[in-house]
Amino acid sequence: MEWSDEGIVLSVRPHGETSAIAEVFTRGHGRYLGLVRGGRSRRMRPVLQIGNHVEASWKARLSEHLGAMSLELQRGYAAVAMNSSSRLCGLNSMCSLLRMLPERDAHANLFEVTLFVLSFFDDDSVWPALMVRWEMAFLEEMGFGLDLKECAATGGNDNLAFVSPKSGRAVSFAAGEPYADRLFRLPNFMVEGRNAAMQQKDLVDGLAITAHFLEKHLLQPKGDDLPEARVRLIAELGKTGH
Repeated sequence: MEWSDEGIVLSVRPHGETSAIAEVFTRGHGRYLGLVRGGRSRRMRPVLQIGNHVEASWKARLSEHLGAMSLELQRGYAAVAMNSSSRLCGLNSMCSLLRMLPERDAHANLFEVTLFVLSFFDDDSVWPALMVRWEMAFLEEMGFGLDLKECAATGGNDNLAFVSPKSGRAVSFAAGEPYADRLFRLPNFMVEGRNAAMQQKDLVDGLAITAHFLEKHLLQPKGDDLPEARVRLIAELGKTGH
């Protein structure tokens, strides 16, 4: 059995003296692990960096085997992230969350969204907001998408201002204002069709919303916590210049 596909490196661990086991999120085959012979060599080290976009080939005698994997670098997003602590946190957080996907279960739409976000990682004015949208897409893919199209209380879509921490649904200002201390503030950039300028508070609020639902639906049921990189991300993005 064998296949070739493009992918994103999620994790790498040493195997023996010269090889490595790589975990790659591929477009058509999902999250896959494979043995990369010579993966610890000087030639392969720049390729086997978390977040890199690669061309992957996998081969095994039986489908249930670990299999041998060969990788060729397409674009080195790890290098883009290395010169910024916030980018590095964002990249590590994305890859950590992607490791929660069921093994060998294709998520082509999420792959496209992930690659799109990575393509903007050299633009600090864009990627943090895209990171929030990516986490929304990830929650959607895992079956826990937020419903921000209409008010949970009235069914209308005017002046949506809050998000319910229980349901993940939007709430209008009129319906939610009496309970504002128990609701999340809904930033404009998280609502499709709104084009208001984004403030730093919007970004922090957006990350708080997605963090809450990641923990509630995906992490806490397994006794897990948010990835350390994700916890640091808000503090890093609060610094001047990201």
